[in-house]
Amino acid sequence: MTRPKQRPLTLRDVSEACGVSEMTVSRVLRNRGDVSIKTRNKVLEAAKTLGYVPNQIAGSLASQRVNLIAVIIPSLSNMVFPEVLTGINKTFEGTPLQPVVGVTDYLPEKEEQVLYEMLSWRPSGVIIAGLEHSDAARAMLQGAGIPVVEIMDADGNPVDAMAGISHRRAGRMMASAILKEGYSRIGFMGTKMPLDHRARKRFEGFTEGLTKAGIEIEARDFYSGGSALAKGREMTHEMLQRSPDLDFLYYSNDMIAAGGLLYLLDKGVDIPGQIGLAGFNGVELLQGLPRQLATMDACRTEIGAAAAQIILDRNALPEDADPGPPVRMTLTPKITFGDTLRRSRRG
Repeated sequence: MTRPKQRPLTLRDVSEACGVSEMTVSRVLRNRGDVSIKTRNKVLEAAKTLGYVPNQIAGSLASQRVNLIAVIIPSLSNMVFPEVLTGINKTFEGTPLQPVVGVTDYLPEKEEQVLYEMLSWRPSGVIIAGLEHSDAARAMLQGAGIPVVEIMDADGNPVDAMAGISHRRAGRMMASAILKEGYSRIGFMGTKMPLDHRARKRFEGFTEGLTKAGIEIEARDFYSGGSALAKGREMTHEMLQRSPDLDFLYYSNDMIAAGGLLYLLDKGVDIPGQIGLAGFNGVELLQGLPRQLATMDACRTEIGAAAAQIILDRNALPEDADPGPPVRMTLTPKITFGDTLRRSRRG
């Protein structure tokens, strides 16, 4: 199934939606001229509903496009996203396209603001993390008239193209691996939930996998801060104080899992005999730990490269060409058992 050629929204679209002239729409959106509050509010509401973003380069370029790709991610402090950016940057090397990064801090309202500002400069494409967006952000993406690739997640309904993994499946895979090794008293620790939709989906898949086997999570702990070794140590200490009989701890990311590992090693706990551990992301930096952490590779570099290639391929098409169906790419993560998830029962 092919799609109609996308076109960006125009002043005329907003004008027709709210029943005022294009000139009045232009005055309101550029905050110029004397326009009544009632008319101004009507124009702004119509523009927001449609997802219209004013063009900051109007009249300055014949193509009305710049060779920039808006890359919108939730964090730069999280070690996951620099690897995604590496994949994007390597793919764009030697081409006219250059990535420009905006950071949302996992906040929907900040994502709206970043997206609005970046789209106003008419980039040649958008790469944006996640599939969950506010109605206003989704409208802007749908109305941009340029290639949009949502990355990191495959559990949902993308606006256009997509490159990611199924986090629910990842959670189920980890649950299966843990149960296969005979663990049954399980605790979970997660960060930035529920704002981090991907971590939430992994947790949902994980609990689903356990439930099918008749196992319930015995302890869980969530906090809203970032990923840090110190926080992992603290959370692990507190959880085991409350539930000392746990035999496995599953963390939403490798950093807090590494903190938990260091805490347990300091306490002389037998890992993975007495208690097993697993994280998520396969962060290369943590390979220098005293024990190799069980984890799962999130295919970050590959996702970044795939997203950039989708943008390149779409921009290479003639302007009037049918782009065909959007690319929806789901990669498969792999479990690394390391030294913290016993393997004695594996066939």
